[in-house]
Amino acid sequence: MSKRVLTTESGAPVADNQNSASAGVGGPLLLQDQHLLEKLARFNRERIPERVVHARGSGAYGHFEVTDDVTGFTHADFLSEIGKRTEVFLRFSTVADSLGGADAVRDPRGFAVKFYTAEGNYDLVGNNTPVFFIKDPIKFPDFIHSQKRDPFTGKQEPDNVWDFWAHAPEATHQVTWLMGDRGIPASYRHMNGYGSHTYQWTNAQGEAFFVKYHFKTNQGIRSLSAEQGAELAGTDPNSHQTDLLQAIERGVHPSWTLHVQIMPAAEAAEYRFNPFDLTKVWPHKDYPLQRVGRLVLDRNPDNVFAEVEQAAFSPNNFVPGIGPSPDKMLQGRLFAYADAHRYRLGVNHTLLAVNAPKATTAQNYGRDGFMASNAQGRHAKNYEPNSYDGPVETGRPLAAPLAVSGHTGTHEAPLHTKDDDFYQAGELYRLMSAEEKQRLVANIAGGLSQVSRDDVIEKNLAHFHAADPEYGKRVEAAVRALRED
Repeated sequence: MSKRVLTTESGAPVADNQNSASAGVGGPLLLQDQHLLEKLARFNRERIPERVVHARGSGAYGHFEVTDDVTGFTHADFLSEIGKRTEVFLRFSTVADSLGGADAVRDPRGFAVKFYTAEGNYDLVGNNTPVFFIKDPIKFPDFIHSQKRDPFTGKQEPDNVWDFWAHAPEATHQVTWLMGDRGIPASYRHMNGYGSHTYQWTNAQGEAFFVKYHFKTNQGIRSLSAEQGAELAGTDPNSHQTDLLQAIERGVHPSWTLHVQIMPAAEAAEYRFNPFDLTKVWPHKDYPLQRVGRLVLDRNPDNVFAEVEQAAFSPNNFVPGIGPSPDKMLQGRLFAYADAHRYRLGVNHTLLAVNAPKATTAQNYGRDGFMASNAQGRHAKNYEPNSYDGPVETGRPLAAPLAVSGHTGTHEAPLHTKDDDFYQAGELYRLMSAEEKQRLVANIAGGLSQVSRDDVIEKNLAHFHAADPEYGKRVEAAVRALRED
């Protein structure tokens, strides 16, 4: 059997892939060596800008299967009947570190699911925590700057990290999550995933509901201590990637059970705290978990760059029956995520295999731009409406309209009867066992004690005191002890 012929990118056969063309034996290389120049030029361009956040990631393909009837709440086609399966791609990631960072670090984890539905791709972009550090997207660039490498020292600085949190009391709940036992997952398989934001479901009768997504791991929760995480990050920086890859390759397919909390839209205005505040959870006693289906990962990508690095998730990729809520952070992400992909990958990133719809065909009037491959023939028009049988609008909204009122301007979120930044952080602390509390306090004190400014330390301690008096006293004592050593 003859071997395939190596060619240049233009298809010409390559005579020698081991030696560059030169002016005589041992002479200088020739500019006319097209194969050499092409290889070097392509090599220089193999990397694209990494994600500003969620840069280090892993992913896998699988399916989602409906196990319970939710048609009373949404008319989304992929949720329309028990037993229905939809292909998915799931990308896990750390948040703050760069592409070259380690997996086993204390950091939230991204949990982004792309459902390849018959009505287009639905992207559900969340984390392994049900809450986040801030509630307004205008603070997001500042928050990330405080957590990333300092422009002078070139490394993450406790002064920056804790100074931002000192000025963001709403972060206390997420800080308690992050510094607790689930702050370093043992693997991507052994953590939950959450939509985190509040979304809207609409049923066939036009009734609207607000929902929160919970993907509960069927492998059980497993986490690492700070000491275990530091050791693993040093010995195997790719630990989570390796674990996911090898588990799927040997036929151990990780799975999650999807539950949702459902709030009738009419109840949102009178709920005791703002249900669209990303720093808060809905207590399960108010809105119990309702099972929806099962997500299974069973196939590894063939090419990490093409299918993980170039995977593009956008929270504004909705399908009929699902839409946004007034969640401010979600509203900001509806723009920011898609814009990030246009910057990193180009305006035609949706044509890449991992991002293109699989169960349907994209039909629109988008044309041209870098790497365009959507000419659609000589008779296809690039405007609408037209007289040439081009695709037309449906007139059917994806979701129910959201009511708006008042004057334009910059407004703080409306206060509900029990809105505050500390109560839920205290509730989380009080749920912990004595050993969990001890580890939480040690993790917080380990970072906060490194801060150089006393006023920043005092502001952060005030947050923990406000969450729970015991919580504050224990953190304060631990910080004092470390600073006196």
